[in-house]
Amino acid sequence: MNPASVGGAATDPNSISEGPSSGVVIASSTLPTASHQSGAGESSSSPPPPSRYESQKRRDWNTFLQYLKNHKPPLTLARCSGAHVIEFLKYLDQFGKTKVHITGCPYFGHPNPPAPCSCPLKQAWGSLDALIGRLRAAYDENGGRPESNPFAAKAVRIYLREVREGQAKARGIPYEKKKRKRSNTITTAAVGVNVYITRNI
Repeated sequence: MNPASVGGAATDPNSISEGPSSGVVIASSTLPTASHQSGAGESSSSPPPPSRYESQKRRDWNTFLQYLKNHKPPLTLARCSGAHVIEFLKYLDQFGKTKVHITGCPYFGHPNPPAPCSCPLKQAWGSLDALIGRLRAAYDENGGRPESNPFAAKAVRIYLREVREGQAKARGIPYEKKKRKRSNTITTAAVGVNVYITRNI
């Protein structure tokens, strides 16, 4: 299996910085300009290249299928469960690049360790969370039934939450949800509509 085909969250549009696909450079597609197009207009009729998200999703999906094929005993997608998905995520940890301090490490909970340590490298929670999102969508797009989607299993959500909380404590970097800003102004589309707001104090 090629571990470089599974990626995580990215900040640079041409590279993936987290997960086993770290360092993979995706060349941006250059569309032909009008000066390079022939009079027949063949270039304009060609389908647009897939987005970076779609390309990554396809690679992730193919990697997971290869993982099932190499599994001992081999697994079919129809028999795949949330437990197998968690097993796959743990397998990916060996390709991780995020230092996660163990409990006995003197730098446990230290966001900026002053010196290196022997703690293991793992996949960052954000990379795993993004990966599961892509695989969940790919499963549905490839004919899977939403009610039997193993990537949407409760066990997988619990595992991701435990990884997030564990890494937050070990690295001293809390993961906080962004709070939505509430607007104090309410606009009604029709005249004469009464809007009642009830606030529980």
